[in-house]
Amino acid sequence: MCMKIIATLAGLLLATANGLALADTGAPKYSADIPDSFKTPDSVETSIGTLRFKDGAPDEKTATLVYDQLDLSRGIETFLQGMPATSVYAICDGINSVGIKDNEAIGLTEGLMDAQSLFLTPNTTTVYGLACLQLSAGPMVLEVPPGVLGPVDDAYFRWVTDIGLTGPDQGKGGKYLFVPPGFTGSLPAEGYFIQKPATNRLLMFFRAFVDKGDIASAVKGVKAGAKLYPFATADRPPQTIFVNTSGKKFNTISGNTFEFYHELDAVIQNEPADFVSPETVGLFASIGIRKGVPFKPDDRMTKILTNAVAIGNGVARSFLWRPRDPRARFYPDRMWQTGFVGNSYLFEDGAERLLDARAMFFYYATGITPAMARAKPGSGSAYAAVFLDAVSQPLNGSNAYKITLPGPVPAAQFWALTVYSNQSRSLLETDQRSAGIDSNSKALKANPDGSYTIWFAAKAPAGNEGNWVQTWPEKGFNVLLRLYAPLEPWFDKSWKPGDLEPVE
Repeated sequence: MCMKIIATLAGLLLATANGLALADTGAPKYSADIPDSFKTPDSVETSIGTLRFKDGAPDEKTATLVYDQLDLSRGIETFLQGMPATSVYAICDGINSVGIKDNEAIGLTEGLMDAQSLFLTPNTTTVYGLACLQLSAGPMVLEVPPGVLGPVDDAYFRWVTDIGLTGPDQGKGGKYLFVPPGFTGSLPAEGYFIQKPATNRLLMFFRAFVDKGDIASAVKGVKAGAKLYPFATADRPPQTIFVNTSGKKFNTISGNTFEFYHELDAVIQNEPADFVSPETVGLFASIGIRKGVPFKPDDRMTKILTNAVAIGNGVARSFLWRPRDPRARFYPDRMWQTGFVGNSYLFEDGAERLLDARAMFFYYATGITPAMARAKPGSGSAYAAVFLDAVSQPLNGSNAYKITLPGPVPAAQFWALTVYSNQSRSLLETDQRSAGIDSNSKALKANPDGSYTIWFAAKAPAGNEGNWVQTWPEKGFNVLLRLYAPLEPWFDKSWKPGDLEPVE
């Protein structure tokens, strides 16, 4: 009897379970019309492989694939957005290596610049002064000599102030007081141009213009008026050290390998946690670069970031050699490009941040100031770069080229053409010290109509030695045109430089 009851109950339970199971296969009483637009298929073919899901739930292999892709993309974007920070870091690290210590010394190119020192697109016609300030030690004073021109930028290469001709001292010279982030101490009411940057480290550089070829006088003027010392010692400041960097071999250019991420980490550790936007802090943190946390990626992440920086480097170079933004070109029928797409030192166009333009600039150049992007007729400087010849091929030292600058060239002071290495983006290594030519050259000859024809070749063309810029066989190069005190024909584009034309 007991066994019959148990068997009956078991049958009822089984029937009930089967009924429930059958009920589950029908349509729910409360059902929605789910559009296909957000349904996830069980299998999706993508560029990173087949993604598989069980009614929307990713399997383990799919999660691995997408996380690898996410980390790769964030590694690439970290390279593109982190370049301004690592560029400042590399400059300060480089000049420190030759004795230009933070808060103590100012470097000077007393014999002008040459290719032995690696800098992004420097010029060889003016005396440079440069120094790095470290405000974590406290407020710093920079005394600026009369007649110089340049900016002070923060650790993310954001403009802090101009000094000299376009700065508050208006070229008369003066004392600048730089106060660290979060400083709460008392400050003087007068006697200083007080600046409150968002970062601890600052980069200062200026140009001291050479009058009538008298380099020694330009250097002497800087040494007589430039000083750098802690504000705490303002009553009896220590003597500023000057280091002549001309002819010295050292590097100030940020890495294009995995080392880049270590450089960025060094910046993050030195600066306030919020020195960049929360989104940028989050981007860097997403690949393991966090304030106060050692950067120690595992083997998987190291491999991904090594790949990411290689791709990011390729992206940055494509921005320069093959820009897809038509605003990068000065003229629709010329190869000449601008470094300031949108004509904004903030790389803004209305509400839009020009991400590609910003990355392109900081991969190629250093120093940021409104004066560079907003030159006015008769003042400041104008810049144009060219990477391809007249038939859209990369410039190469195994070929010869000529370019014609129509006369008169619209520069109230002078103009210069400088040649740079495609690899380093620093001065091209040749036997020609100046790595270029400028209108102050006594050997330069104008054409009968007032134009100038300049030759770029490994060997000087017979009869045109004074109009020759030396290149090097098999070495790729690019050219930067500078106009000092550009005139109206530059701005209204009625004057156009020719392209570099291949010649036999």
